Amino acid sequence: MSAPALPTAEQPFRHALRVYWEDTDAGGVVFYANYLKFFERARTEWLRSLGVQQQALREETGAIFIVTDTALRFRQPARLDDELSVTVAVDDWRPASMRLSQQAWRADTLLCEGEIRIGCVDAVNFRPRRIPNVISGLFA
Repeated sequence: MSAPALPTAEQPFRHALRVYWEDTDAGGVVFYANYLKFFERARTEWLRSLGVQQQALREETGAIFIVTDTALRFRQPARLDDELSVTVAVDDWRPASMRLSQQAWRADTLLCEGEIRIGCVDAVNFRPRRIPNVISGLFA
């Protein structure tokens, strides 16, 4: 069995979700900060699709992931009941971090795009550490 490929801009990981009341502001539009939550869910589901549960990763290796940098660009609003597809693509993979591109789509309409840098740190002291082999080994 071959190793899974890192998701790319051409072949991103996709996670489907629906917009609920709790995601919207008084105008019925998705509150801007919630795109970060949508992106987080997609990253978590990407890892889950690889068989990696973040709580188990912490318990077994002492490693956790943190967001170290993010930049978002808002293109179009999402609204209540919209079905969204949130993507994850790995732009850069390093021993202790990764830079990801993420997008939120409604059908063929790009709503929001972002660049997120994720660092791997020790759960106790928050010092940088290598991404555990249980993850990095998947892409070797």
